[in-house]
Amino acid sequence: MADTVAVVVTTGSLPIFRPNISPANGRLKLKTVKFSVSLSLTSRRSEQKPTATSVSEDGLFEKKHEPETVPKRYGDSEIEQRLSLKDYFQLSKDLIRSDGGPPRWFSPLECGSRLNNSPLLLFLPGIDGAGLGLILHHERLGEIFDIWCLHIPVMDRTPFTDLVKLVERTVKSENYRSPNRPIYLVGESLGGCLALAVAALNPDIDLILILANPATCFGKSQLQPLIPILAVMPEQLHLSLPYVLSLMTGDPLRMMRATVEKGLTPLQTVEELSQGVVALSSYLSVLADILPRETLLWKLQMLKSASEFANSRLHAVKAQTLVLSSGRDQLLPSLEESERLRWALPNCQIRKFNDSGHFLFLEDGVDLVTIIKGASFYRRARWLDYVSDYFPPDPSEFKRIYEPYRWMETATCPVMLSTLESGKIVRGFEGIPSEGPVVFVGYHMLLGLELVPLVSHFWLERNIVLRGIAHPMMFMKLREGKLPDLSSYDTFRVMGAVPVSGVNFFRLLSSKSHVLLYPGGMREALHRKGEEYKLFWPEQSEFVRMAARFGAKIIPFGVVGEDDFGQVFLDYDDLMKIPYFKAEIEDLTEEAVKLRTDIDGDVGNQDVHLPIVLPKLPGRFYFFFGKPIETEGRKQELRSREKAHELYMEVKSEVESCIAYLKEKRENDPYRSIFPRLIYQATHGFDSEVPTFEL
Repeated sequence: MADTVAVVVTTGSLPIFRPNISPANGRLKLKTVKFSVSLSLTSRRSEQKPTATSVSEDGLFEKKHEPETVPKRYGDSEIEQRLSLKDYFQLSKDLIRSDGGPPRWFSPLECGSRLNNSPLLLFLPGIDGAGLGLILHHERLGEIFDIWCLHIPVMDRTPFTDLVKLVERTVKSENYRSPNRPIYLVGESLGGCLALAVAALNPDIDLILILANPATCFGKSQLQPLIPILAVMPEQLHLSLPYVLSLMTGDPLRMMRATVEKGLTPLQTVEELSQGVVALSSYLSVLADILPRETLLWKLQMLKSASEFANSRLHAVKAQTLVLSSGRDQLLPSLEESERLRWALPNCQIRKFNDSGHFLFLEDGVDLVTIIKGASFYRRARWLDYVSDYFPPDPSEFKRIYEPYRWMETATCPVMLSTLESGKIVRGFEGIPSEGPVVFVGYHMLLGLELVPLVSHFWLERNIVLRGIAHPMMFMKLREGKLPDLSSYDTFRVMGAVPVSGVNFFRLLSSKSHVLLYPGGMREALHRKGEEYKLFWPEQSEFVRMAARFGAKIIPFGVVGEDDFGQVFLDYDDLMKIPYFKAEIEDLTEEAVKLRTDIDGDVGNQDVHLPIVLPKLPGRFYFFFGKPIETEGRKQELRSREKAHELYMEVKSEVESCIAYLKEKRENDPYRSIFPRLIYQATHGFDSEVPTFEL
């Protein structure tokens, strides 16, 4: 098993978590032990003993590096004990039993064995200072990051500027050690100000900031009036403050609703709700211990100075930044602040969580790994590589992504057909090669309606991730305006979409991926009236020679069903005749990256617009994957433009044949309409496969 280093720094007796690993299966079981050292550095190897190192005067540690071993694959870990909000409360109690000392870094043991060349992630805590704010995310984050968390003891009174120096020293030291890897600063509240301050002072270091409800808007906070009150408040009245500060954990009603929506049995739901109520009530006493009056007063004063310090230096921040803002933050106006930061910082994106409270990372249903991947913020070098930096979703991640789209499965009940090497047509994906590289080349239905069932069925039935070649406007905008926010496309990026480019296509094929390609692009997906199932492909054989270079199999496919789902009411030509829509289309097109600018006619750069479609009573989607076309051994042959064009036209003809086959065959499907399908499922079970036409 690969190394996972866990570090706990203390100056006294402090409970830490040491792994107890079964040699038989390598699964981790957490066990609490008492340990009194200056620093404990424990390696999660079943045959190695813990090692130790010394602590420097500034509270930093130096790690003894050992030879790297082969890491486990991302998402492979079996979590035997999943941490929860209750664990956060308990571990916070354990941490504050320390007898003080300076701020220090620690690496949680449950972070797991990370990948080679994982970037460093420094977690900068909020007002609590415990450093456990990412506890619900440690397991997954630890697989792709080297995580250090900053712990600020309860009685510590280190000024904000000295905290900045501490983090800055760490950043400079680690950048010197690994200059080609980025360093992530994940800060919540106070930690957000700390991250911005460090980034402003180090513009030449490759930093990536992830800020959760940063306290840069403390001047507008409901906490600011507490400063003069706390200064004169009798000690006995302080006991009521934890109740106010418990709002930081989020909306209790939302937590209860999230529990109910899990689909548990009534008994399990009642049990989980009861445990949640007990955990929340216990947090009041934990907060009283973490934030006694004098500590709370100190932290609030620090928030004020931190906000002023960070805001005065925003102009110097060059780092790539992702701001996460909660809509129900009772302590800070976080939604408003995220918009201000987006305009103030040159390289900033935001993600909004309208139903969440101040402590975003402690809320059920918020997955930081998915957020980072969806925003295309995970990279292990100075530049993002959409192939080598990509990790497929794990089962739980895919489930969260897929659930909102399950209605499409019910509405369209897709039929998947593939072709064996013998030419026999079968239902399912038996004719699809398991090993890549494979290029799926097909027809793009109206509005790309086929994408959800297509990608999800490949993942569910064959564990294949289709890496879609997508329009660049899903990844960047030339300017802010009327185009959908980039967050609208997070799901596509998590599921493997990459921006169209020759370099990305090359890298996908070289990594033996299954690539999804639509030569018709946006022109095909936004077609006019009467253009259903018509291909709009460029004349050039754009992908054939590249596929031959890697010996990739080309699988032509057709899909039909859009005309049973909706009908174009106003198309591009209609909209351009209406002044209001014409102006909107021109504005949208100016914001998007241009493609195929050197091609004239229909397949050239397409204006960005959204046709108005009248919905129909849902019919059924049909997919037909033709016989794989081999390019292995044809690299020299297909260097000829004429030969490559012949194969290109063969692929196009096969796609048209697949569409024609489906259009003819679906006429004999007794379950083409939604009502016969629902009746069948009601009598045979809603998980049963609905029959279709005879093959």
